[in-house]
Amino acid sequence: MSWGTELWDQFDNLEKHTQWGIDILEKYIKFVKERTEIELSYAKQLRNLAKKYQPKKNSKEEEEYRYTACKAFLSTLNEMNDYAGQHEVISENMTSNITVELARYVQELKQERKSYFHDGRKAQQHIEICWKQLESSKRRFERDCKEADRAQQYFEKMDADINVTKADVEKARQQAQVRHQMAEDSKADYSSILQKFNHEQHEYYHTHIPNIFQKIQEMEERRIVRIGESMKTYAEVDRQVIPIIGKCLDEIVKAAESIDQKNDSQLVIEAYKSGFEPPGDIEFEDYTQPMKRTVSDNSLSNSREGKSELKFGGKSKGKLWPFIKKNKVLMGATPEDFSNLPPEQRRKKLQQKVDELNKEIQKEMDQRDAITKMKDVYLKNPQMGDPASLDHKLAEVSQNIEKLRLEAQKFEAWLAEVEGRLPARSEQGRRQSGMFDAQNPATVNSCAQDRESSPDGSYTEEQSQEGEVKVLATDFDDEFDEEEPLPAIGTCKALYTFEGQNEGTVSVVEGETLYVIEEDKGDGWTRIRRNEDEEGYVPTSYVEVYLDKNAKGAKTYI
Repeated sequence: MSWGTELWDQFDNLEKHTQWGIDILEKYIKFVKERTEIELSYAKQLRNLAKKYQPKKNSKEEEEYRYTACKAFLSTLNEMNDYAGQHEVISENMTSNITVELARYVQELKQERKSYFHDGRKAQQHIEICWKQLESSKRRFERDCKEADRAQQYFEKMDADINVTKADVEKARQQAQVRHQMAEDSKADYSSILQKFNHEQHEYYHTHIPNIFQKIQEMEERRIVRIGESMKTYAEVDRQVIPIIGKCLDEIVKAAESIDQKNDSQLVIEAYKSGFEPPGDIEFEDYTQPMKRTVSDNSLSNSREGKSELKFGGKSKGKLWPFIKKNKVLMGATPEDFSNLPPEQRRKKLQQKVDELNKEIQKEMDQRDAITKMKDVYLKNPQMGDPASLDHKLAEVSQNIEKLRLEAQKFEAWLAEVEGRLPARSEQGRRQSGMFDAQNPATVNSCAQDRESSPDGSYTEEQSQEGEVKVLATDFDDEFDEEEPLPAIGTCKALYTFEGQNEGTVSVVEGETLYVIEEDKGDGWTRIRRNEDEEGYVPTSYVEVYLDKNAKGAKTYI
């Protein structure tokens, strides 16, 4: 089966067909190119998606990724990055192995096709020229034969006419002979050209065209094979990344299987454990014999304070701290010693700070050692540098180390205080009946950090004038209506707006000026009064206090 023998007369159709084949190849190249663009776009979107859900550095969100479920999610995000990378590999390999190679092949194919059809047209033109020569010689032979016949007839006519002179007859005879000779020459020429044309025609249809068409056929078959190979490459490029994509998916499954719910539960305990003991039982207070009523262990320890507290007890009630709404502390108001945190959380923060400082100290020490070694090198080899030029840097590093050590000692002291307090807490230092033990104010002072936890890690605690919780108001409050309120010991200006949503607290507006009737006892709260009927506690960090030095019991405010 050969195009040269079967399609010898289909030159134009073969030209159209081979052009169509090139168009198909270019269409396939365009298809692969668009696929590579899709793969790149998909990979980019996957990377952006993974980046979007990555935890931000040095943020609260980053701390959440210590839980196994969050770690598994983070592993999934990392695997999606690798997954996206494989799609980029697909795009790169398809571009280099298919689109670039096929584009180069198409250009070569077009040149080859152009060459073959140029040779075909050249052969066509040659056979057409030969045909025209044959037709010309044939017409000339035909014309010469007719002229010879007419000359012969004219000679015969003149020879038969008795009236014609002998000279005219001889002239007619010679003319007939000339025409006859011309016809013979034309015949010989026509015969020669005919033989030549038949030879050229045979060569054209049996040699030239079959050879050209055979090359075109081979070219077309190579194109078909090439597009088939490219399709295999197209599949192989995908197949090559399947194992790696499978590994990515396996790692995602592995990360999911690594989730440990018990470990996450333990981390929640470590994250939010306050270190407080649960409240004890509330003692029964007998009000059936009011005349014999005495100050209980849970009431205030002196008569003046007791009366005052009972009068305002309706506003500043004692409460069970785990069950009330928590207050929030403004960002940036966290004390350096983390005293706004519950004991256990404070211990963790202090330990973390100590570890960070120790790392910085070690880093500075390493830098100091490096500078010292360099100075020794300079001393031994002065041409390498001036040893004195390092003295300033060495002094600066040593100074930094000393500062960091002092800072670390400060935090270690706070840490030792907290760690010494947590395991040795006595019953007197714990909450009893939902209140502090009024008989042991020293214990209250030693547990100044035992304040209620809030959702954001801060915690508060209402304490009385001596660090004791106030007695609940009763129907007997009317007996103390005539008692005088606590005197003001100074004034304060609200630095921030505070919404006093807990019992015993007072809401203030930024810039507002109020009276101070009880200064901060170390628990982070200052007792203030707005008017005769409204008083309570506000966070000390929310106000700027101006104490009256002449007021009774006032202390100098620093």
